[in-house]
Amino acid sequence: MKLPDSLRDRLKIPMGNLIPENQANKSNIQKYLPKNSYLITVGDRTTEKMIAFDLIPSLQIIDNQEKRVKRESPKNDNTYTELVCNNPAAEITPQSIDAIKKAFVSKTPVRLTVIGEEDLLVIPVCIHAPENSVVLYGQPNEGLVIVKITPEIRNKTQRLLDLME
Repeated sequence: MKLPDSLRDRLKIPMGNLIPENQANKSNIQKYLPKNSYLITVGDRTTEKMIAFDLIPSLQIIDNQEKRVKRESPKNDNTYTELVCNNPAAEITPQSIDAIKKAFVSKTPVRLTVIGEEDLLVIPVCIHAPENSVVLYGQPNEGLVIVKITPEIRNKTQRLLDLME
């Protein structure tokens, strides 16, 4: 499914709480994380930041890029289940949705490496995430967005997915 131009501006609005970049420290982030929540990071820098804070995401979705520039994978001393999928820029492929679903039933932590671009995968993640999940992703040049998965978020992201072509 491709992202139509008509949806681009809608996706620039954070889906959850936006913590400005200069305030995105461990204690500010932890305020938004319920006890024993299933942490999901979408993005290399966000994943790297959480690992550095010793907040190991249950699911880490990366593409080895930051602002479309190649970079090294976030370092992770923990062993993790590795999954890979293809997902071109401005798209959500059925393969990536299947990989996300598989990640949610795999031994954690899981690292899903995307060949292509991972940005839009926040949408299917919010739809399929387990109860008590929190999704963290970067809002370019602004900060860190923290989304608690609720029925409202699931419905909102499902509507976005339904609008894709």
